[in-house]
Amino acid sequence: MPLEKVLIANRGEIALRVLRACNSLGIKTVAVHSTADRNLKHVGLADEAICIGPAPSGESYLNIPRIIAAAEISDAQAIHPGYGFLSERADFAEQVEQSGFVFIGPTADVIRLMGDKVEAIRAMKAAGVPCVPGSGGPLGDDIEQNLRIAREIGYPVIIKAAGGGGGRGMRVVRTEAHLGNSIVMTKQEAKAAFGNDQVYMEKFLENPRHIEIQVLADGQGNAIHLGERDCSMQRRHQKVVEEAPAPGITPEQRAEIGKVCVEACLRIGYRGAGTFEFLFENGRFYFIEMNTRIQVEHPVTEFITGVDLVREQLLIAGGEKLTIRQEDIRFEGHAIECRINAEDPDSFLPCPGTVKRFEAPGGPGVRVDTHLYDGYRIPPNYDSMIGKLIVHGPDRATAIARMRLALAETVIEGVKCNIPLQQRIMADVGFQHGGQNIHYLEKRMAEQKEKAGPLQ
Repeated sequence: MPLEKVLIANRGEIALRVLRACNSLGIKTVAVHSTADRNLKHVGLADEAICIGPAPSGESYLNIPRIIAAAEISDAQAIHPGYGFLSERADFAEQVEQSGFVFIGPTADVIRLMGDKVEAIRAMKAAGVPCVPGSGGPLGDDIEQNLRIAREIGYPVIIKAAGGGGGRGMRVVRTEAHLGNSIVMTKQEAKAAFGNDQVYMEKFLENPRHIEIQVLADGQGNAIHLGERDCSMQRRHQKVVEEAPAPGITPEQRAEIGKVCVEACLRIGYRGAGTFEFLFENGRFYFIEMNTRIQVEHPVTEFITGVDLVREQLLIAGGEKLTIRQEDIRFEGHAIECRINAEDPDSFLPCPGTVKRFEAPGGPGVRVDTHLYDGYRIPPNYDSMIGKLIVHGPDRATAIARMRLALAETVIEGVKCNIPLQQRIMADVGFQHGGQNIHYLEKRMAEQKEKAGPLQ
């Protein structure tokens, strides 16, 4: 049955994004917040607001009993986890459903399957999704066996934590001499960071791009893909700029990999919005992981397809079948997103503080997803992302030109932010050419530091 009241278990720009989607469907909203976030924009706009604890995430946004208690008190029907925090925690999805609420996302079993990278790769291989050549399972303690696996794959290889993600828990090995020690060290790091010391081995791709496929599935036998995004502009494995469509990907390649992802969704019984992340090198896709939630960069896909992904999440969670068919999806123009972080543009250290003045850009094809306002205090307790600038144009060159104007027009006073970095990226000849790999940005930044001059 259609949802009538949704609790938003998140904060910042994504909480506001979910609230707006709920409003568009006439769904009442419940905001939960920490003591540090009582002045967040969505808290004031929601139908109800409940404080769930002090500023530290562990006592508020990661506190499952308090979030479920807030849903009970407010008589909410469903919980939207947003991204980050509890969004990919299978135990949270399980407890939400067991408490009689709808979890706006896939089932706990699917989240658990995709959260274990070894099992996820096994499931994807079984579904016909192309994967990076690798060990196909966790590595044991038999060094001879591990050396044999590495020889079969071919150096360089990468050792990855089965429970890892976000670029953590991985080590590149280029020679046999370093393999044994690297496995031991990655296991120790994985145990400390994720509570799971299982690691696996894959071929290390030297210069790949990061291409991901957006999917929607209703859990009732229907699924579609909404094309790809290029997220190769990264720093320390964190995305900085995203765009859609990906430069250089042909319609045939898109249709082929999209079809594979749709079939995989149906095979694993996927429900909701999700993303298949791939490394792309020499014209071939290699699956790395699936994100079982809405992503930060979803607006670029919304711009080129005209589909409101968060609205679709809500409709699916309310039991509706997908009304959009694959043949309805058209890709129009080009979209780019720049993540705006409250951080020092040189040291990249977070810069919490009070926003004395904020002015958003405007003009044709410009979208701003942010919770900022004059006088808003950015707390030091959470992620430094304070907003996203998204632009759309008939082609990539126009989109870049619009983004350069939007960045120049944006005013954020009182705190430092990474707009200068984003401006350098948009002005960079290599970025303008398109199709750069995941190491490009860091390489250019290192060159720039050496020369102490701007990106050319």
